[in-house]
Amino acid sequence: MNKLNTSSTTRMEHDSMGELEVPAYALWGAQTQRALQNFQISSLRLPSAFIAAMGLIKWACAVANAELSGLDPMLSAAIQRAALDVTEAKHRDQFPLDVFQTGSGTSTNMNVNEVIAHLASNYAGQSVHANDHVNRSQSSNDVIPTAIHLGAALQLNTHLLPNLKYLSDAIALKAKEIGHHVKTGRTHLMDALPLTLGQELSGWQVQIEHAYQRLVQTLPRLQMLALGGTAVGTGLNAPDNFGLRVATLLSQRTGLQFVPNPNYFTALATQDTAVEVSGQLRGLAVSLMKIANDLRWMNSGPLAGLNEISLLALQPGSSMMPGKVNPVIPEAIAMVAAQVMGNDASIGIAGQSGNFQLNVMLPLIAHNLLQSIELLSNASRALADRAIAAFMVNANRLNQALSYNPILVTALNERIGYERGAAIAKQAYAEKRPIVDVAMEQTGLSRAELEQLLDPRKLTRSDKI
Repeated sequence: MNKLNTSSTTRMEHDSMGELEVPAYALWGAQTQRALQNFQISSLRLPSAFIAAMGLIKWACAVANAELSGLDPMLSAAIQRAALDVTEAKHRDQFPLDVFQTGSGTSTNMNVNEVIAHLASNYAGQSVHANDHVNRSQSSNDVIPTAIHLGAALQLNTHLLPNLKYLSDAIALKAKEIGHHVKTGRTHLMDALPLTLGQELSGWQVQIEHAYQRLVQTLPRLQMLALGGTAVGTGLNAPDNFGLRVATLLSQRTGLQFVPNPNYFTALATQDTAVEVSGQLRGLAVSLMKIANDLRWMNSGPLAGLNEISLLALQPGSSMMPGKVNPVIPEAIAMVAAQVMGNDASIGIAGQSGNFQLNVMLPLIAHNLLQSIELLSNASRALADRAIAAFMVNANRLNQALSYNPILVTALNERIGYERGAAIAKQAYAEKRPIVDVAMEQTGLSRAELEQLLDPRKLTRSDKI
């Protein structure tokens, strides 16, 4: 790497294709500059979590190369220091490349190599080469798949899984607080048999618990790393046990158990594990969409809707209609869910692009997978704090709806039969009268007996569930 010349607006850099100008402020070199010129397609950049994972990989490789491949210890130390700077996001603006680039992610790998080489050259007081030193014993073809797995595993363990546990606990706490309330059940959006709010929320909680468990079950495969396979899976130019040593170093630094993939050919040629993880993220998105929509329906109104609960009023809901307040958190959660489902569709298509020995849509997979993890993590926390924990129950509305619910007549089926029950339900609905009043007229049963048979709380069977 040439030294930075701050007296000029540009400096000359070179690579195997020749020389070209690079901005004087840039820590990157010629290969990054070529990619900047070639890929001006979107404003999307690879997530910070991915760049941080790349820094960790380059740190571990520098350590392993000093031990196994004869890399000069002084150069190794300088590379390690620079790589950890990258991991700690000290130079985030030095990674400007578009997600839509070469399908192997070579451009981003070289961007990271060049930035680290530039920093390491300054630290060591001598030239550090992006390919010969920083990228030693590696190929973009094993580095980028490793960064996808490493970045996703770290983000799952440090962000999404803890936030799912937080959301599950928030739902359980809310169920304990308001679970005694009985409400009208709904199937097909139509009145159905009653249940308690505790029972309803228990369904939400189990959805989140199952999503958590499914994600945990993907971790053993996600923590298998491609590094050591180099270009096509044969490991050419990497010393023996290089992948194992890197995996061990990453395990020690992160606290997670990383191992070399037992088959480097599948590690490079496929992204099946990323597809699997994305599928589980999509499943979580479906669960969050269901919960968000239930909250929106329950909050609807307040006069012309269900009005069973009141979500926390967070902001004015209309630029035109004074006093209107909207369910903004559930709406945001629903949009997150839609985005994650779209990301999953793209990852599924990208996963099919493993042509022979290499998948060639790696940057797209990296971007979408890590974005989905980030969105779901933040959304889970917001849903817990700003919606679940904060909503209030409108008990009077619940009780009023229950008293007029014609479906309560289901409890009389064994005494009067289905057809007579249907007639009573239709009459009560048509006359807008409480079901107990119509049933008393039509069955000859006493009011006391009917009130006992039609008691909504008993119909929830909450003492048995």
